[in-house]
Amino acid sequence: MNLAEGVQIVSFGILVVATIGAALGVVLFSNIVYSAFLLGGVFLSISGMYLLLNADFVAAAQILIYVGAVNVLILFAIMLVNKREDFKELPNAWVQKAATAAVCVGVFALLSTMVVSTPWSLSPEVASNEPGSVVIIGQHFFTDFLLPFELASVFLLMAMVGAIILARRDFLPEEVPGQISEAPALSLPERPRELVSASGEVSSPES
Repeated sequence: MNLAEGVQIVSFGILVVATIGAALGVVLFSNIVYSAFLLGGVFLSISGMYLLLNADFVAAAQILIYVGAVNVLILFAIMLVNKREDFKELPNAWVQKAATAAVCVGVFALLSTMVVSTPWSLSPEVASNEPGSVVIIGQHFFTDFLLPFELASVFLLMAMVGAIILARRDFLPEEVPGQISEAPALSLPERPRELVSASGEVSSPES
């Protein structure tokens, strides 16, 4: 084992410990804000594993999309609607916990079987001659999939403009097209009208 392999093994061990610790923190912490921050740590640790697998594009997409977009959106949603409420004890709550534990153990066993049965060995000659994933994806984006790539960008722009219009619909003035408003550009606030009582006497608003 050379130095590079030792560094990879140590890095993989650190990333595994960080991923498992952050994932446990996401589940076990009672403060949802801490859980959201630890979820970002899980995403970062997984992106480090992608780097160890020479999947640089997937690692960059993991950081940009999941950490930079999804996790930030989750944090904004938590901070906007975070209400402190006392949780009530549900009847037969142990049934839900047991079912959740059974599902987690099943998924863990399935993933462990896949990891053990998958051949992970790769010939160094093949790995050294292949270009990086960013180069391959970039070539496909600007050759074979140029038209779908540009159409996707146009559709995203249309969706963003439509979302802005729908969000600002309440602030648009309700005016008939072609009708010019006669209100002056600069005007003083209207004087409060005097209140007329039932007997016909005029009274001021202060009274």
